[in-house]
Amino acid sequence: QVTLVESGGGLAQPGGSLNLSCAVSGFTLDGTYIAWFRQVPGANRAGVSCINLRLGSTSNDPSVKGRFTTSRDNVKNMVYLQMDNLRTDDTGVYYCAATTHKPPAWIQSRQCHSRHEYESWGRGTQVTISS
Repeated sequence: QVTLVESGGGLAQPGGSLNLSCAVSGFTLDGTYIAWFRQVPGANRAGVSCINLRLGSTSNDPSVKGRFTTSRDNVKNMVYLQMDNLRTDDTGVYYCAATTHKPPAWIQSRQCHSRHEYESWGRGTQVTISS
């Protein structure tokens, strides 16, 4: 079973940066995807980005393209979400999630950003963007 633990949330000003981390354990490299989701009160978790752990290929939601970067370190078993040029609507609880047994081309599908596709979840970390 995949276990995930997020860290790095906090308060930042608009235009600032934060770097979230997700410690991943209990997984096999091949076929595993990690995704970041954001949830605000009263709404479902929305996909922000996803990454193929073996290949490092990524896909971003249009709302964060050019501002957020997802990366992984397969030696440290970590996935990162570097968030730059933050906006107030980036505020929310950020979760990392894992799914397994997916092909390499899955990174190109909309399912990569769908919360329904992920079996394992972390507990989340709060990100607040405010001046």
